[in-house]
Amino acid sequence: MKLKENNSAQKLRGAYYTPLPLAEMMVKLFSSDESIKTVLEPSCGDGVFIDALDDMKMLEQLNDATAIEIEQDEVEKLKHRFANSKKIEIINRDFFDYYENTYEKKFDLILGNPPYIRYQYLEENQRILMSEILVSQGMKSNRLVNTWVGFMVACVNLLSDNGKIAFVIPAEILQVAYAEDLRLFLANHLSKITLITFEELVFPDIEQEIVVFIGEKGTEEKGIRIIELNNLDDLNDFDIDTNGFQKLQHVHEKWTKYFTNNKENELISKIRKDNRFQMLSDTALINVGITTGNNKYFSVNDKTVRQYELEKVVRPLIGRSAHAHSVYFNEEDWKENVNAGKAAYLIDFPEVEYEKYPDKHKEYIHLGEANGENEGYKCSIRDRWYRIPSVWVPDAFFLRRNNLYPKFVLNCCNAVSTDTMHRIKFNDGVEPERILLSYYNSISFAFTELCGRSYGGGVLEILPREVGNILVPKLDDIPIEIVRQVLREVDRIVREDEPIENALDIVDKEILINSIGIEEALCKDARTIWKKLQKRRLKRS
Repeated sequence: MKLKENNSAQKLRGAYYTPLPLAEMMVKLFSSDESIKTVLEPSCGDGVFIDALDDMKMLEQLNDATAIEIEQDEVEKLKHRFANSKKIEIINRDFFDYYENTYEKKFDLILGNPPYIRYQYLEENQRILMSEILVSQGMKSNRLVNTWVGFMVACVNLLSDNGKIAFVIPAEILQVAYAEDLRLFLANHLSKITLITFEELVFPDIEQEIVVFIGEKGTEEKGIRIIELNNLDDLNDFDIDTNGFQKLQHVHEKWTKYFTNNKENELISKIRKDNRFQMLSDTALINVGITTGNNKYFSVNDKTVRQYELEKVVRPLIGRSAHAHSVYFNEEDWKENVNAGKAAYLIDFPEVEYEKYPDKHKEYIHLGEANGENEGYKCSIRDRWYRIPSVWVPDAFFLRRNNLYPKFVLNCCNAVSTDTMHRIKFNDGVEPERILLSYYNSISFAFTELCGRSYGGGVLEILPREVGNILVPKLDDIPIEIVRQVLREVDRIVREDEPIENALDIVDKEILINSIGIEEALCKDARTIWKKLQKRRLKRS
């Protein structure tokens, strides 16, 4: 995490201005709606949405338009540009403060690009105001919540009975845990929700994947629809009514499920109810990997081990996804990483008095202090910054961030991992190889994409709780000899870098279809869902 003083003023303001074509498209969606008489732009920045209202001739039909902006310089420029317009009121104020004092006024249309500011970068009064907004709606307020969440809640509350909202917001709304309450709030307060997504990044400088969120109040609930575009050029001729609405569930859930169609969602629901499957969390404790506070310092190669005589205080390490070449991670695999010069050791200094440390160990600790390695947050809050807490050997690893698919790897050499991987500790009585094999099939891969989250760059990230939600088939009645035979073939395919589909083909046929009795069509449909979601994600790479 970067400290506040090390971030740019632009990032601290969350100010990434909207391209005019995007703003014009959003205004155009409502330009023929003569019922819209009042408009609010809660964080107007350089005024691009006001320009779009003017360009689309929509200002002419309005009674008034209100624009809020916290930066005084921007406000002065806007007041000068629109000095001749009596319909536009431009206010220099923090929006949360404006809302606190003006929440009784209602608007027919609210549009804009709210700032994306992390909680820790907010001023104290902004934190208090945003917290009050969220809590007043029965939502949780914590240090993970971003300002755009507070903006959306406040603005939905400012809508008139048939009001409409159009916002450029992070695609995180689809999937992140801290937006769970927001998704439920929006589902409960809006009759129609449209999400317009882009395969290419609209803001490439920040690698922030965005969506255009369009919500409408009304008495008749339509649900949710997702429209996928390639880039801003597609705005010229796209039809917002191309996709129909799906029924929106009024529960805490990710909205990524709506990238699949109704038939696919019925299949997913059917699998969830099938007692031949279980969640991974039913089989194991799933925990984040070791939080070193400074992986670069504590993860070392063989040369550093020998230079500082660290042999007695290091553990075998599987430190990165590039270190996982297999399903079975054994001593030969680890030694291969060592011989390749990779950081394949984790320093685990013992709990003895510092005075008893060998001179070479003290030298390495002094080197870290000279380079400021001890000043990072996690290291600085420890009693002894160089001692890593919660070091234990797991039964298996599950990769946190992935390209084509996450690997599930059996720990055969007492290795440990940093937080680039999750640690798996199987429940008593569970045979690890059964669970490992149960993951490598089309159905579980589809659930991996559904449970994880996609970011700009095509990365699939999956957190421990989400790993636990992956459904896997129960292999309890399959002889362990067959399990091991098939798993060794999966291991060979991974080692030889063959397409993972080759492994899925084998497990689908030999285990799911022939041994458990899963319908072949079910496996094929699940494969289609996996490839569909994977393809969408990888297009952002």
